[in-house]
Amino acid sequence: MTGPNSVGALERRSFKQKASRFFGQWGVFFRGFVEHPKMVGSIIPSSRFTIDKMLGPVKWDECKLFVEYGPGVGTFCQAVLDRLPRDGSLIVIDTNPLYIDYLRKHFVDSRFTAVHGSAADVEVIVKAHGHDHADYVLSGLPFSTLPAGVGPAIAEATYRVVRPGGAFLVYQFSAKARDYMAPHFERIERGFEALNVLPCQLFWGWKEPKN
Repeated sequence: MTGPNSVGALERRSFKQKASRFFGQWGVFFRGFVEHPKMVGSIIPSSRFTIDKMLGPVKWDECKLFVEYGPGVGTFCQAVLDRLPRDGSLIVIDTNPLYIDYLRKHFVDSRFTAVHGSAADVEVIVKAHGHDHADYVLSGLPFSTLPAGVGPAIAEATYRVVRPGGAFLVYQFSAKARDYMAPHFERIERGFEALNVLPCQLFWGWKEPKN
């Protein structure tokens, strides 16, 4: 038998598609890494220890808009939604349509919005969804492997969109992100989480309130 439904054609289905079906969320995450390795920070989603430590300093009762860059398959999303007030919103931004499609199907919370786009356009995206600013922005983007100029542009746009008193939360395997944050954020706190694959560095860049 020949044609698109032949045994031979079925056997030629890509490894990425098989992995996606077999492993579910892990398959989607792995496929995204294989297709765009420079845009995905890790082949393994972040641990619950990283999630808890990264989100620890957030003042949830003051959070109306939380933004995440590079959400992947939503490792942080449920944790954010669990902490977010009922009248809050979570906007996630990713350049990979595979992840955006998965997230839109997986999260049915009315506070959740997945946007296919670039983090560098965060100001436009936030305003397009009816907000003047973000209270907190979280990023797991691999700043050390982003195309030239993209990292600094994201850091600058993030500073502009975050309200005074808010913060830019970043988890990375390298300290490159801090180099981009330093020209803009007045106070940068640093942490480390060993119980993660790989162990990662954590940064909280605070936009200090104006006197």
